[in-house]
Amino acid sequence: MQELKVQPIRNGTVIDHITAGRAVAVMRILGLPRPGSTSTITAAMNVPSSRGRKDILKIEDRELDANEVNKIALIAPNATINIVREYEVSRKEHVQLPEKVSGLVKCPNPNCVTNHEPVRTQFLVVARDPVKLRCGYCDREVADVADHVA
Repeated sequence: MQELKVQPIRNGTVIDHITAGRAVAVMRILGLPRPGSTSTITAAMNVPSSRGRKDILKIEDRELDANEVNKIALIAPNATINIVREYEVSRKEHVQLPEKVSGLVKCPNPNCVTNHEPVRTQFLVVARDPVKLRCGYCDREVADVADHVA
């Protein structure tokens, strides 16, 4: 069996253990690829793993901020973030889904106050894998979270 090897990145971020099939959604919420950027982005999807299948993203020359990591936790709650510097992993962290999510998700209820007033959205996490949220204003449950990440 022939293996396909992906070139390592010198500096940047590797997002590993993304739920299989969710790499494109992670790229969307991170705004990738960025217009005018020449940084390489590598996506591997449905990669065999000891825990089943997973997706992996390698983003050259970019480190994620805390807000971006929180967004990833919403659609890939088992992901790990690896910060790479000079070809070495300098920091590795597992994403953490908090009990409450504020300002990261839009409520799908068209009648919710958050869609009519300048109010920061608030959601309670009611399930973690798969992620399910409940709006703190109208009680609408959101199961397809990836479609509603702001």
